[in-house]
Order: sequence, then structure tokens, then C-alpha cells
Amino acid sequence: METISTNRSFDGSLVRATHASEACVCDMTFAIYLPPQAEDGPVPVLYWLSGLTCTDENFMQKAGAQRVAAELGIAIVAPDTSPRGTDLPGEHESYDLGSGAGFYVNATQEPWSAHYRMYDYVTRELPALVEAQFPVSDVRGVSGHSMGGHGALICHLKNPGMYRSVSAFAPICHPSECQWGRKAFATYLGESRDNWAEWDAALLIGDAKSKIPLLIDQGSDDEFLSDQLKPGALEQAAICSHYPLELRYQEGYDHSYFFIASFIEDHLRHHARGMGL
Repeated sequence: METISTNRSFDGSLVRATHASEACVCDMTFAIYLPPQAEDGPVPVLYWLSGLTCTDENFMQKAGAQRVAAELGIAIVAPDTSPRGTDLPGEHESYDLGSGAGFYVNATQEPWSAHYRMYDYVTRELPALVEAQFPVSDVRGVSGHSMGGHGALICHLKNPGMYRSVSAFAPICHPSECQWGRKAFATYLGESRDNWAEWDAALLIGDAKSKIPLLIDQGSDDEFLSDQLKPGALEQAAICSHYPLELRYQEGYDHSYFFIASFIEDHLRHHARGMGL
């Protein structure tokens, strides 16, 4: 692991680092915010998964999370959203596939399967690296936005007990039934919808083994609400399976980081409760 930069923030430190990833078979970059409490010992950590076209920098620069994270004593890790530098055929041709659009799945189709294993990266490799190299504990939470909200949901639902807390902003809730999801799943996973179901939160939540409280915020003026995000499908599945979901529609908010910054404090306090802080 090599440090790219370190910046002081709210008496803590924001570190950007790069390392050679075994899961993605390329160099991967991530950012970690360490609150001041980390100087005295390991702190719990929230993994933030970003959306389409984002990198590790979007959340750390736009969400305004460091002040509350410093107060609560929570570290935040933000990985990149896809492998970089692999230059696969078609990898850079559209914003919703390939570069910046890993969808947090393990690709099974060539040539993507050689590198696009973001699920293994964010659930296995990155936590192991972070917990070995930084003063953080194995008390984890997971959250994310849009494609990253989808990622947060499936990481929790597929790994009962791994996370103490979970939330999402405007997640892609039912990717098997939206254009973004169908395009990515068909490319990365093949045409079989049986394979898609393993990565679809609306289809997984009914069989959830760990029913920790889930907080979702969704802007009412989000331009992607009805066509791409489909929170109603997740809500109905949660009701049928008695999953504790709090789905909040925030009047007048869109899909941007202005929306995330407006409610990130609520989410961090939700995670603090789940982590026992």
C-alpha cells in the first residue's frame, strides 16, 4: 500500500492510498477518514460505496461527513467504483458500464471476469487491508448512493453478521427490472435472470438472515426515481418479510450530493446506534 496524500480534517486525517488488488488484478485507490479517536485505539468503520461515474473522492469532498464522523468516532472508507487501467473492449464507451460502473458484483463473463470482481474487493480484500493497516476495528457498517446504495444493500444481505449497520441514499433497489441494472447484469453476469437474482436487493431481502434496521433516504424530485431506482419494490418485499425498513421520501430533493449532504448526519447517527456507540 502506498499513501497518495494525507489531509487534516476536524482533528482527524483523510488519507488516500493505492495498492495492488488481487481481486481486481490492477491497482486500486481508496480513501479513509480517521477520526481523532483513532489516535487512542481502533474505531468502528463505515464503508461508503459510491455511484456511477464516481471515484473515491466524490464522497469525501462533497458529502460533508467528516465533522459528524469526528464527533462520533467513526472511520469512513470510500473505495473506487470499478477497476481502472485495464482497457477492456468497450470499457470506456458509456457512463453506465465498465469504468466507474462496476456495480459491486463478481463478473462471470469474459473479458470482465478477469478484473470486475468488485464484490470480493469491497467485502473481503479491502476490509482485510484496512483493518491490518489502520487503527480500525471489525465493527463495520455499510452505506452508499445509487449504484453504491445497491452495493451496500447486497453486501449486507449476502453477508449476515458482517455489518452492524446499513443504510442507503437513492439505491438501485431492483436492478433486474431497470435499464441500468439489466445492461450491467447482462454484460457482467450473462443473460440468465437466475444469476441476476443473486445480486438484486428486492429479491434478496425476503430471505434476509440478518434483519438489522435499514434506513433509506430517497429524494422525491429524483429524476431516476421511477425508471431506475424502484424503491417501492424493495419496500413491498420488506413488508412481506417483516424486514425493518425505514424508507423516507425527502420532498424536493434530487439525486445529487446536495441531497446526500443534507441527510448524511442522520445516516451517521443511525450507524453509530447500530455500532453501539
